[in-house]
Amino acid sequence: MARQLTGKLPQSIDETRAMLEAQDYLAGTALATVLFLALRMKRPLFLEGEAGVGKTEIAKVLARALDRPLIRLQCYEGLDVASAVYEWNYPAQMLEIRLSEAAGTVDRQRVESDIFSERFLIRRPVLQAISTTAGRAPVFLIDELDRTDEAFEAFLLEVLSDFQVTIPELGTIKADEPPIVIITTNRTREIHDALKRRCLYHWVDYPKAAQELEIIRRKVPGCNAALSREIVAYVQRLRALDLFKNPGVAETIDWATALTELDALALDPETVADTLGTLLKYQDDIARIEGAEGRRLLAEVKAELLAQD
Repeated sequence: MARQLTGKLPQSIDETRAMLEAQDYLAGTALATVLFLALRMKRPLFLEGEAGVGKTEIAKVLARALDRPLIRLQCYEGLDVASAVYEWNYPAQMLEIRLSEAAGTVDRQRVESDIFSERFLIRRPVLQAISTTAGRAPVFLIDELDRTDEAFEAFLLEVLSDFQVTIPELGTIKADEPPIVIITTNRTREIHDALKRRCLYHWVDYPKAAQELEIIRRKVPGCNAALSREIVAYVQRLRALDLFKNPGVAETIDWATALTELDALALDPETVADTLGTLLKYQDDIARIEGAEGRRLLAEVKAELLAQD
């Protein structure tokens, strides 16, 4: 399918779904609906779900489809204003002060005004997201918000309310047009209700078998149909187990790619055991599936697909 970059916001739910599909992102009606409403209502979209289900990819796809810049704030424990919003280029400021002193400049007020100007300002993701002009508002991805602490969450709440940041030395910088905000969380902790109330909400779940099969067809076109069916059926069964970390869609794609590179035509116990590192990322999970349980799962998959045929 041709990938059109129109830059225009979709005018219906069907257009929203088609826009995502043109970028090879398969969205259900519920996701297309809430995304369409978030764009129309100019509200942040809060996406929650397990790691690896495609939450971050939604923001990337949206930026490509709308031909907008993507600005990503990757959250982590200890994230502060200097890393997220702005900071001053202190080495450059000190050099400017020394050059002024060497030149004999004694007007401290002028020097101070000069060093606290735009050319010494380092814009971090939050400030970048609200510094664009009307008509070119970026897609602002706030990724894995649950990794930050409540203090930063409270600060972000203020930013999302007014889309402005106050820099004491420069004044208030306000967005000419609010960015398209996508917030993701893996639910390692609960996000405060006050922030959620400012957003539209959607739970992103693992795809159903038919949808995941179509994802492989689009993302790994070299994977033969029979192998693709076995891969999807196997992964779907893995997710029903009590694993430490279920494989996400990205891992399914990686596994399909790896098996295609190995010229595999079907799954067998040895091939599964040899390639589990592309699908599972914890040794306890791998050890469990390498044994009898993995062989049982594969036998069930083969029997299930044979019955369907």
